[in-house]
Amino acid sequence: MELPFDKTLFKEALADGNIVWRKHVLEKMISRGISRGEVLEVMEFGEVIQNYGYDKPFPSVLLLGFTNSRPIHVVTSFDEDERIIFVITTYEPDLNIFEEDFKTKRK
Repeated sequence: MELPFDKTLFKEALADGNIVWRKHVLEKMISRGISRGEVLEVMEFGEVIQNYGYDKPFPSVLLLGFTNSRPIHVVTSFDEDERIIFVITTYEPDLNIFEEDFKTKRK
């Protein structure tokens, strides 16, 4: 059983702008044509499709959202104590890997 994801605390950190964007993820976003605005939109309105509650050093989640009808996955970890969101990676899900719902991995 995964640890619960506190969406309220996450949204508070998001509203406060407590987000860490590492150089690596920013470089990947540029190469994948994904903007900060799109990532922020997914973090604000997206659906948690995977919860990695036991990830270290902080629990993480995989979010799915749609910006301009384009599906985007965002993986974030969240330090609830300090209220800081870490953007781990973001990408457009590949239909060779995911089902058409963009949530379920193909077998």
